[in-house]
Amino acid sequence: MLAGCASTVRGGDIQLPSVDVTDDPSAAAPADVVLFAVKLYDLASSLPLLPPLIRPETLVVPLQNGVEAVDGVTRAVGAGHTAGGTCYVSAFVAEPGVIRHIAMGRLLFGPLNGPAPGVLRELETVCEGAGFETVLSDRIQTEIWAKFVRLTAFSGMTTVTRSPVGVIAADPDLRRMATAALRESFAVAEASGVSLDASVVPSIVESYATMPFGTKSSMLEDLERGRRLELPFLSGKVAQLGQSLGVPTPTHQFITTVLGPFVNGQG
Repeated sequence: MLAGCASTVRGGDIQLPSVDVTDDPSAAAPADVVLFAVKLYDLASSLPLLPPLIRPETLVVPLQNGVEAVDGVTRAVGAGHTAGGTCYVSAFVAEPGVIRHIAMGRLLFGPLNGPAPGVLRELETVCEGAGFETVLSDRIQTEIWAKFVRLTAFSGMTTVTRSPVGVIAADPDLRRMATAALRESFAVAEASGVSLDASVVPSIVESYATMPFGTKSSMLEDLERGRRLELPFLSGKVAQLGQSLGVPTPTHQFITTVLGPFVNGQG
């Protein structure tokens, strides 16, 4: 059992005095839905923990950043047990048992092919009842890539400058650099066969000015705490895909190079 609380930008403090937790998924009962939310660098080592949670109708919804989680989950539990998912939230563990929610709070999920199965429709109902901003999407792969485009620039820029989003929004040179990073990620998505609305780049840059000034990416939070970085799966992935697809990505290559010495958590 774990006692804890969460501070949310929407509803004030939420107290959770009794939460069932375990570090052994095999000890838990099979689930209707598994929200798979480990860090990207723990993805491969965590996939073997999923099978004990699966029963015939179970769906696993990976919520990782990046664009690699769906393939990993599919290999672990099969396509029939794999959905797609992504989320937009800025939050961090302020201290053991305390999570502080800074900005955003949107959960998206959906089937990889065909109509949404009943279990996902039920999940939508449950989430809405709990006050989540929830989207049951029929184009979840595109949503995952849209998040990738947005996050690679946001995480890379806040981390490489060691600054919250408000600093980037207020500085013309940093806004231009963020725009360049977004355009590179957008071009990589298009070269990968993903069709995104061209208005996504300016709309994302404009959104920086409307976010709370102190909003940080999780990668910046990790850097400040000396933790491992998801860099290889974000800006590093943009640079890698750009090289293989013939798409120039100088901004993301710069971010990847400068942050490289910290990728394994060195202070």
